[in-house]
Amino acid sequence: MLLRERGGPERATFLELFFDLVFVFALTRVSQQAVEHLTGDKRIALLESGQPLLLLLALLMVWYATTAVTDIYDPQRPEIQLLVVATMLGALLMAVAVPQAFGERGLVFAGAYVAIQIGRGLYFVPALRGHPAQRRAERVLFWYGMSAVPWIAGALAPGAVPRAALWTLALAIDYGGIALGQPTPRLGRQPAAELPVVVEHLSERYRQFFIVALGEPILITGITYSGSNFEADRTTALLVSFATIVLIWRIYIYRAGELLPAAMRASRHPARLAGLTAFAHLLMVIGIVAIATGNDLVIAHPATRTDPTWVAVILGGPALYLAGRAVFEYVVSARVSRSRAIGTLGLAAMAPAMTPAPPHIAAIAPVVVLAGVAVADAARARRERFAPPSPPPR
Repeated sequence: MLLRERGGPERATFLELFFDLVFVFALTRVSQQAVEHLTGDKRIALLESGQPLLLLLALLMVWYATTAVTDIYDPQRPEIQLLVVATMLGALLMAVAVPQAFGERGLVFAGAYVAIQIGRGLYFVPALRGHPAQRRAERVLFWYGMSAVPWIAGALAPGAVPRAALWTLALAIDYGGIALGQPTPRLGRQPAAELPVVVEHLSERYRQFFIVALGEPILITGITYSGSNFEADRTTALLVSFATIVLIWRIYIYRAGELLPAAMRASRHPARLAGLTAFAHLLMVIGIVAIATGNDLVIAHPATRTDPTWVAVILGGPALYLAGRAVFEYVVSARVSRSRAIGTLGLAAMAPAMTPAPPHIAAIAPVVVLAGVAVADAARARRERFAPPSPPPR
């Protein structure tokens, strides 16, 4: 049978780590696209500022859907491995198409996305015939079939604005369907209690992808700095950018990142907790891509006047990351530390004062805030070293 055997190996496979390599490239393409919008004509940049986010959400949906497949189905089966490799190729095509996704390569991007999501369903529905899991596969196929219409229509639409509107609708269907339990004619909603969750595998995959996402700002920072003459202001920007990345890692892992598997095991509703964990990581990864975009801007233009849209990226990326990390903390301990709320609000409050400052100085503000959060986390970790996780009761 294609399904995982309960009680079998729960670790992530090397194939899944191999699959993640595509997303280092994909996230880099998205952040580079964002930089091009922010450094071009300001009116055009403002109009197109949401385009990289749409592309990022589509790519992340591919990752989440593939992780669900390897969590539900046995990744050691040749059929599942072939599906993962085929998805990897589709994700690579989407990433290659990112720079012109709202231009001449829109059909490549949308077509690859639809082929990935519909293709999986067309395989699983007949392969699971007669098994209760077939109904779950039918729900998934139905909802991706609905979103395929605006995906392809958007790719064929003339102009970036109607394409963005149709693709926004498609993403609303994809993400909204999952949030609603994918209610389907004759089948109803997907009961959360019937969703299988392999705790060790799923928690490990989320942590692995977080590290993969952190590789993207490191790559962008290194590439941008290597193209400079190592001037003092660019070197300062490099050090500030690197400090930001280190603090993001530190805040993630202590202690929610360490306690995630135990929290999911302790939860009465592991499928619901998995959904919250997915949402937390979605916010954090979007924040990390914004941070990578800010690092590029800061290192490439360290001493120019900071445009308000740049400030939004330089401070907004860390703020969004802290918001996602707050959700992640709630998953593990059913609380949100004051340091995260204060840090998020503090970054928002600093934004007006950062516009007159050059970018490499403005980028210091997130480092100060993140360092404060990391110190507060370390102090709390010492006090609660042996405290078990306490996931939310509902």
